[in-house]
Amino acid sequence: MNLRDLRYLIAVAEHRHFGRAAEACHVSQPTLSGQIRKLEEELGVILFERTSRLVVPTPLAESMLVHARASVEQADALRELARAGRDPYAGRFRLGMIPTLAPYVMPWLLPALKRSLPALQPAVWEDVTDSLIARLRRHELDGILIASPPEGEDLAAALVFEEPFLAALPAGQALAARATLSEQDLLGTDLLLLAEGHCLRDQALALCGTAPAEGADLRATSLETLLNLVTAGMGSTLVPALAVRQLARERGGLALRPVEGGRASRGIRLAGRTGYPRQALLDRLATLLAAEVPSDSGCRPAIPAPRVHA
Repeated sequence: MNLRDLRYLIAVAEHRHFGRAAEACHVSQPTLSGQIRKLEEELGVILFERTSRLVVPTPLAESMLVHARASVEQADALRELARAGRDPYAGRFRLGMIPTLAPYVMPWLLPALKRSLPALQPAVWEDVTDSLIARLRRHELDGILIASPPEGEDLAAALVFEEPFLAALPAGQALAARATLSEQDLLGTDLLLLAEGHCLRDQALALCGTAPAEGADLRATSLETLLNLVTAGMGSTLVPALAVRQLARERGGLALRPVEGGRASRGIRLAGRTGYPRQALLDRLATLLAAEVPSDSGCRPAIPAPRVHA
C-alpha cells in the first residue's frame, strides 16, 4: 500500500464512479480500477460495492477513509513545508472566492499577482461560503476570500477591505428620486434575493429586516439575474460596490443609490488554515488585496496591513 493507492481510494469514494475518479487522478480507468483491485487483494477485504451504475464504499472502507485522508494530508503537508522552505511565493496556490466576489475581483487581482508574485501560479475556485470552508478544511484550497468570519480554531482570517452596498431600484420607483437612501428607507421594500446558501442573501435580510418579494424568482444564483429582475420592475435588491462597477454600466431602467448607515457594507476576509506552511504568502496576499482594491469602488482597505493570524 502506498500514497497513490490511498489517493485512488479517496477519489473513488468521493466520485462513486471509476471513470470520474480516474479523470480526477489523471490516470486511465483500467489503471485505477486495477490498482483498487490489487489493494483489495492485499488487504483481503472488499472496499467497494460495485453495480453497473454506482460504486459505493463498504462500511469498512468508510472507516479506512478517515485514516487514508489523514495520511494523504500529512504527506501533502510535508511536501508543502519543503516547497515553502524553498520559496513560499512560488508554485501553485488554490484560492476560493464566493460568487458575488470572484468575477469582480479577478480582473484586478490576477494582474496584480502576476506583477508582484510572478512565480506564483494562482488557481481560482468559485463556490458558496460553506463549500469553500469545507474545501479549505479538506486541504483542497489554500485560502478563501469570503464575506463572513469563519468559525473554528483551525481557521484564521484577516479583514482586507470593507465593501459598501448600493440599493438597486427600478428607475421609476419613488425612492429612485432620492440621491441617497437610509437603512430605514429599505424596510418593507420588495426585496429580491439570491438563492439559499449565498451569504449576500443573509446580509441583505439582516440589513433590510424584511421578507423576500412575493412572486420573485428566489432561485436566482447571480447578481446579473437579480439586476435584470429589478430592471423589469419586479423589486429591489442590494448590490456590492465592486459588482456595480461591472454590472451596472450602460444598463437602462436601473437606479443605483448609496445606502447610509454603518451596516450597509460587508467585510471581505482572507481566510486560511492555522499552521499553514506558507503563512507568509497569505499575509502578502492580504496586504496586496487591501492595496489593490480599486479606489473608485468605494471600498475601504484595511489599515494597518492585514495579517491572516489566529
